[in-house]
Amino acid sequence: MAVGIRLMTISLSIMLLLHPTPSAHAYERDRALLEALANRLPTEQAIVQDFYAAREGRPAWIQTEAVTGFSSALSTVENDGLNAADYRPAALISMHRELQTAAATLEDQIQFELRASRLLLTVLHHLQRGKVDPYSVDPEWETPIIAAPLNLPAISRAIDAQRFEQAFALARPGAAPYQRLRAGLAQYRHLERQGGWPELPNRQQSLRPGDIHKDVALLRQRLTITGELAVADADKLAATPTNHSLPETYEYDEDLVNAVRRFQQHHLLEEDGIVGRQTRAAMNVPVTVRINQIRANLERARWMLHGEADNFVLVDIAGYRISYFRPNGKIWRSRIVVGQPYRRTPSLRSAITHLTINPTWTVPPTIYSEDMLPRIRNDLNYLDRQNIRVLNFSGQWLDPDSIDWWNPGGIMLRQDPGPTNALGQVVLRFPNNHSVYLHDTPSQGLFSRQQRAFSSGCIRVQGVRELARLLFEDTGTAADIDSLIAEGKTRQVHLKRSVPVTLHYWTVHPGTDGELVFRPDVYQHDASLLRALDRPLTLSK
Repeated sequence: MAVGIRLMTISLSIMLLLHPTPSAHAYERDRALLEALANRLPTEQAIVQDFYAAREGRPAWIQTEAVTGFSSALSTVENDGLNAADYRPAALISMHRELQTAAATLEDQIQFELRASRLLLTVLHHLQRGKVDPYSVDPEWETPIIAAPLNLPAISRAIDAQRFEQAFALARPGAAPYQRLRAGLAQYRHLERQGGWPELPNRQQSLRPGDIHKDVALLRQRLTITGELAVADADKLAATPTNHSLPETYEYDEDLVNAVRRFQQHHLLEEDGIVGRQTRAAMNVPVTVRINQIRANLERARWMLHGEADNFVLVDIAGYRISYFRPNGKIWRSRIVVGQPYRRTPSLRSAITHLTINPTWTVPPTIYSEDMLPRIRNDLNYLDRQNIRVLNFSGQWLDPDSIDWWNPGGIMLRQDPGPTNALGQVVLRFPNNHSVYLHDTPSQGLFSRQQRAFSSGCIRVQGVRELARLLFEDTGTAADIDSLIAEGKTRQVHLKRSVPVTLHYWTVHPGTDGELVFRPDVYQHDASLLRALDRPLTLSK
């Protein structure tokens, strides 16, 4: 590698002599720096070597303007939810200033050059792939970050032109949700600078359409600040500067009811237009908490918003939604039920390979011991009512009356196929280490709930037959889902082409209207992620 760098440096010197540029004389004066840099590079990380290879061995930080421009640009990472202080912009300026003294040596210059480049590449890595290693905050994480390699030649050109924001943009995820989260962070930080929003009194009584209550004026102000209530609909407040000058009473009218429904839609609440306990609590979440929630999800976006295929299935765990992005550009969406907080649905990437039609259900050990055994001990007829058979580990049926249910051993429970089977009549399977899958369910009533963390880890899908039909159609799989179900037999149907599937956890994400939707952190993942995100960074010297 060192020989290659030396050759590039010699070629560069010849090129500068033959084709002078405004900076050619500077490079001639710094021939010793070029040679020293070429000698040092083989000891650096591969990404640093690649950066200088893209620059044909040229230093990046000779000019004071380049250093000051980079230092100034570091403040913009705050827009991505990162902490600019992590990257010590003031220290960068201070170190470069010391190079301008008579005491500075060639070794000092080399150390600064490489340190500044390592810092640049660290920032780019954080913008592209995240500052936090997801495995460090989620022991069950099994989703590789599949971002493409950095475009180092384009980044190098942006550095030479002192377009540092352009260089940063080349590293960020290009997906629209990431840009919307950045815009949302800027919006909520602006609200923070304006003082946030007023807090509604914590009352037992709910506000209902048509009510006359002194809290209504405060409610109007609260919803105007975050945009659910248009300013034109809030003009009755006459732009009052403080809460003390608000009217004593006010009518909870139709405009305000619709604004409350919009707020509820943006916070995954029942859209009933009633300001009850949950809606009031969501309105009283401080703006600083919402800012940190967005920051956490920008970090998740850097982990996940890379490498998605043109068509794939996306399971939005915290949003209780599933979306199938079809090859024809259309999107099929539906509701899902996900794992309870103590039986969490994991984040992962895989591919749907086959479907099980009219499945049997072998009861998982945890559900068997924690849920079913107490019911069986209380009423042995529970097994008959649920069409559950008892088997030994060789697959032989056993008589339930012959089992000591207070000390059972060497048995498993299996539910026969049919409409009442816990998996319903369709299962979509994809390889993973957690034994989770997408499936039908006889418990359709749970889909009407706004927050739906009720399962034991697998994902129940509303309208799963339609999803199966679309998967068959889009992959060229010759199968008819309705006919297969009507046969009543358990069958495995392999897709002619597998379809990528991503399961991920977002506590903030753009909704279908483009506005940010805040979801309850049902798995309590945000706190540990924010602690890691705010942990001071140790930079290499």
